[in-house]
Amino acid sequence: MDSEFIKSVFSPPPCLETERLLLRAIKPRDADDMFEYSSDSEVTRYLTWEPHSSKRYTKLYISGVESAYRRGAFFDWALVLRANGKMIGTCGFTSFDEQRSSCEIGYVLNPRYRGYGLAPEAAFRVIRFAFEVLGARRVEAKFMEGNTASLRVMEKCGMRFEKTEKNAALPALAKGKRVDVGVCSLTLGEYLDMLSQKNIHSI
Repeated sequence: MDSEFIKSVFSPPPCLETERLLLRAIKPRDADDMFEYSSDSEVTRYLTWEPHSSKRYTKLYISGVESAYRRGAFFDWALVLRANGKMIGTCGFTSFDEQRSSCEIGYVLNPRYRGYGLAPEAAFRVIRFAFEVLGARRVEAKFMEGNTASLRVMEKCGMRFEKTEKNAALPALAKGKRVDVGVCSLTLGEYLDMLSQKNIHSI
């Protein structure tokens, strides 16, 4: 994995597709759809950021995202339903570790669209991108204690539970507290085994 290559790939991010989703750059026209879920305190309960306070805040946030895209410094895609063009969440990379050829993914989904397998569908497409385009050898994802729904998404993507980080500071400092954080991961070898067994189609 090379940081300059990653920057070039994400300025702007390429469009990806799944059976039901289009993963593309977040755009100003997504403000209403993004505010719909990002203003919900239940959505952000297990995330590091607070609910968006207004649509104006969401529009300013997206403006900042566009600026970061131009610098190759933001690595999230908008999740858009191919059936009707509605933006229902985001998925992408939260960090990269060049030395370990590792990266971390994250995702958020509008609760109206939970329970249909859309989060693992999006997450696995991003995992594929990490291994096949970015050259990652390991992909990980983290979940705050109690967020069993997020853990299920990771398991459906073939990730295995690795460890618990006790009193972790990084995921919760934005809210002024420390929490236990679970870590799941998938290695390149495990990913290739999944492909050879054709388990990809069951996700």
